[in-house]
Amino acid sequence: MKIIFTTQLPHEGFQLLSNTPGVQLIMPEQERLDIPSFIQSAHTDAEILVATFDYTVSKELIDNMPNLQLITNFGVGYNNIDLDACRARGIRVTNTPQPVIEPTAELAFALMIDIARRVSEFDRKIRGIGPQTEPLRFGVMQNLSHSLYGKTLGIIGMGRIGLSLARRALASGMKVIYHNRKPRVVSSEYRVVSSEYRVVSSEYRVVSTKAESLRRQEEVESQVPIVDSTQYVDFQTLLQDSDFVSLNLPYTPESHHIIGKPELGMMKRSAYLINTARGAHIDEKALVEALQSGIIAGAAMDVYEHEPQINPELLTLNNVVLSPHTGTGTWEGRIAMCENVAENILAFIHNEIDKMNIVL
Repeated sequence: MKIIFTTQLPHEGFQLLSNTPGVQLIMPEQERLDIPSFIQSAHTDAEILVATFDYTVSKELIDNMPNLQLITNFGVGYNNIDLDACRARGIRVTNTPQPVIEPTAELAFALMIDIARRVSEFDRKIRGIGPQTEPLRFGVMQNLSHSLYGKTLGIIGMGRIGLSLARRALASGMKVIYHNRKPRVVSSEYRVVSSEYRVVSSEYRVVSTKAESLRRQEEVESQVPIVDSTQYVDFQTLLQDSDFVSLNLPYTPESHHIIGKPELGMMKRSAYLINTARGAHIDEKALVEALQSGIIAGAAMDVYEHEPQINPELLTLNNVVLSPHTGTGTWEGRIAMCENVAENILAFIHNEIDKMNIVL
């Protein structure tokens, strides 16, 4: 079975696949797969495509792979893949949700600390680089910032990343409120059935091994105190009451510009906006205006509306912290994502569909 990669990834994450008889791994010679060159190559007969979340898997690419049976996405989001083209061909699509949870939540919390305590801003001032609004001076009442302790974090999208972020915030003495389509009630989302420890979930696939089922059970049990310590509120209340608003929801047409001029106007003037989800959740033009006019205190962003292009006006503002879409970008996270991709592929090869992270 031939497996094509759209992007060069660490080989050590695919040792299980490399040691599987009959499996051929083909990574691009350059950093990323060049579609015109690939279409002219001898590898279009591959059965499996490994795509990274920043690589567009278009209908053109899919149509030029007549034997394609599986696209396994390196990332939790999959809006980079033409799902209609996959659906028309009966091509399965998987993702890697578990490895992205902790690194993304970790970065979101780091961005909260950075923007509130002005870490990056002070670093720029000391070095004498970037926008300078006032000279740097040392003194008891100079260079003041804001603490997270005692503040309210509003999470939009209380999935697994949101829960992980909530755990960090609660441990730091913050109050956590959240908004979902509906409140999270752990006891109704999960139930354990039979002596085989099979876990049935509305959010996760069915798992069949005792060890994995027990791990899921432990994960669910660990979420109970987090959910119990947070409060579900409506969208407007979250915007009005939060000192920090964090976007942790997947991108859908309904979530496009979920934060625009009206929503920014509902937030406290002292509030900070954090986005580690998808750039198009925010109307960046409206955000720039709100930051320039003091409608909100600041923003910290890992993703951008027109990524990889970054709005040049954001670069001129001191009350903004920017990072290059690196929410999952730790060595540990990348290797774990590679291993999750390999697990999806091996489950597909062995027809163990219930062990795959299926999105289509």
